[in-house]
Amino acid sequence: MNYQTPDIVAVILAGGFGTRVRHILPNIPKPMAQVADKPFIDWIIRYLAQQKLENFIVSTGYLGEIIEDYFEQNSLLNTQIKCYQEKEVLGTGGGFVYAVNQSQKYPLAWLVTNGDSLIFTDLQPLFNYLKDDTVEGVILGLASDDASRYGSLTYDSDYNLVEFAEKKVGAGVINAGVYLLKNTLLKKFPQQKPLSFENDIFPQLLAQKCLIKVHIVSAPFLDIGTPESLAKAEIFIRANSTDKRVNSKICD
Repeated sequence: MNYQTPDIVAVILAGGFGTRVRHILPNIPKPMAQVADKPFIDWIIRYLAQQKLENFIVSTGYLGEIIEDYFEQNSLLNTQIKCYQEKEVLGTGGGFVYAVNQSQKYPLAWLVTNGDSLIFTDLQPLFNYLKDDTVEGVILGLASDDASRYGSLTYDSDYNLVEFAEKKVGAGVINAGVYLLKNTLLKKFPQQKPLSFENDIFPQLLAQKCLIKVHIVSAPFLDIGTPESLAKAEIFIRANSTDKRVNSKICD
């Protein structure tokens, strides 16, 4: 039986400066890059909505008012979207904590994803981990022939996270930037600012013996963090938004 999603809130991390592509996107935050006639972040929410998610929080920072204005004027059917703009640079983890605290929501779990990357895969297997009371979080791992651009995930024979490894040449399982975190985990987060998921939060959770699973998939994935990858976004969206992995409702 599949896990139902009403008690999962999606949090999209959209607070970065987009330094490597700012010369291409000088007046907008990176998640607002126009791709296939919509901002990239719009495609993320459409995809997650197809995965039966309805409640969304967007953690913004640099030029965050542009993202908030967009969703105030462009509501998506059957979704609730709230934006919270950090007042200081908090890092990915710090921005997440700030946004969820501002939201005053207390779901069973948070689905965290980046506002500049998208992976087209079925998330239901990820949600089904919530039926296991011993599992406190899940990281979506992507099997890749070339892990050189991303940090790799190290896990044991039971697919329990061991550590975030350094970038390495060759095949590996990379961090797809999608995390399912039970709300009870938040009280175990480090308290410093700024706060990084990869460098601060997950190492501390592992040090506290929290059980974090790695769920590995092979799926279309793109982040738009470099000029080269941003240039591929149009083809990526058009190729996968009509794929059988994605319900046709993702497109207007």
